[in-house]
Amino acid sequence: MSTVHRALALVAMSTLALTACGPSDDSAGGGGDVPTATPTTSTSPSPSAPAKPPKPTPPAKPTTTAPSTDPDYDVFPCSTYDVTFAVSLAEPTTSSYLLKITNKSGKPCRVLGHPVVTFGDLDGQATQRGTAPGIEEAIRLAPGQSAYAGLMGGLKDTKSRTVSSIAMTMNTESDLKQIPLKAATPHLNVSDANSVTAWMNDAEDALSL
Repeated sequence: MSTVHRALALVAMSTLALTACGPSDDSAGGGGDVPTATPTTSTSPSPSAPAKPPKPTPPAKPTTTAPSTDPDYDVFPCSTYDVTFAVSLAEPTTSSYLLKITNKSGKPCRVLGHPVVTFGDLDGQATQRGTAPGIEEAIRLAPGQSAYAGLMGGLKDTKSRTVSSIAMTMNTESDLKQIPLKAATPHLNVSDANSVTAWMNDAEDALSL
């Protein structure tokens, strides 16, 4: 073999050797099976939601007071708005009359003291005759029930006057404005002797005092 042929043979062998030892197609450009790292996504912390204000606490319900067991705890004094009024002649000689009131309201009321009686267009009023029970012992007038008082007259004299009607209001122990209830009293003799009893349950008791 000539020197030129030998040199060409060596070059060809070297090329084959380099081709055999070169990187494979699978690892070309990558340098082997090195796992590719997955890039980590940087997550910014989300802004926290604003705190909800606490719900207002509802006000406590007021404590209810147990109703009184006293059946008369809410029974108020009778006024002329609660009753009807009637008058009848009891004694013609002395010109005395029986006064009668009847509870026309739908609830009971207390009859206090004496009726307040005035005479027609004359000044003044009948004086109180006898004593009246206290408020705790006052008559409890249920709806439809009646109470009585006696209006005592007097003998005619030079100072007496005759009227044909009277007006009555109730004792309520308050400043309540009442409409006077009127009744006819033909030839009622009005003098210093006129007086009126406290309200009573019985008509005879009212006229006998």
